[in-house]
Amino acid sequence: MKLLVCVKQIPDPDAPVHVNAHGTRVDVDGGTFVMNRFDGFALEEALHIREEIPDTRIDVLSVGPERVEAVLRRSLGMGADHGIHILTGSDGYISPFATATWIASYARTCKYDLILTGIMSGDDMNGQVGPLVAEMLHLPCATSVIFRRMINDSDRIYVEREMEGGLRDALEIRLPALLTVQSGINQPRYPSLSKMLRANRHPLDVIPSDSLESPSIHLSVMQTTFPQKIRAGLILEGTPREKAGRLLDILQSRSTPI
Repeated sequence: MKLLVCVKQIPDPDAPVHVNAHGTRVDVDGGTFVMNRFDGFALEEALHIREEIPDTRIDVLSVGPERVEAVLRRSLGMGADHGIHILTGSDGYISPFATATWIASYARTCKYDLILTGIMSGDDMNGQVGPLVAEMLHLPCATSVIFRRMINDSDRIYVEREMEGGLRDALEIRLPALLTVQSGINQPRYPSLSKMLRANRHPLDVIPSDSLESPSIHLSVMQTTFPQKIRAGLILEGTPREKAGRLLDILQSRSTPI
């Protein structure tokens, strides 16, 4: 089998952040970036598939500026076979549609049996890239996958999708296909020191984004701000009876007659 896992580099969730001088994006103090944790589950699931099917090849792909190389190296340290870096000329906002367009443009001629992504990114939380890539490549897609099993000599896959209320949606999908993987499906491993040393020497395929299909501009950032406090709270003083009476007066004054 030939697998592609899409990984994203995001700002460290524990690092302090601030809005840049132009008010167009959030910058991380210290410039600390990490692998999107949801993509770690997707990569780990690909490694499990290779353990079941030994001749499986795992490619990892990431879109972004030069610093994105770090998450590809970490992915190789976890056990992936090869890394592809779609290099963008800007360190600013990249829309899900643009990311999906570049990924689909690269993957279209590579004949992957299965493409795996995390359910969403930890920074934007759009959850759009995976389904968009599937649509662009005309692949069947299952989102929020919490269980996976290969069947019938790997030409089909059985998955269970996490639904609301603790329910699961069971699907049998013919390959090639795309899955967005939910957290909790496995426990991502840590890369060993020896594998990281080899990963740091492994050559990557670096593909300039302008050499791929040019995406249409559907989204752009107009302004980025921290949440603003728009209304002050009111603290009621007095005895419990007095506070209850005051609260009742407030609710009655703001109620709309039917």
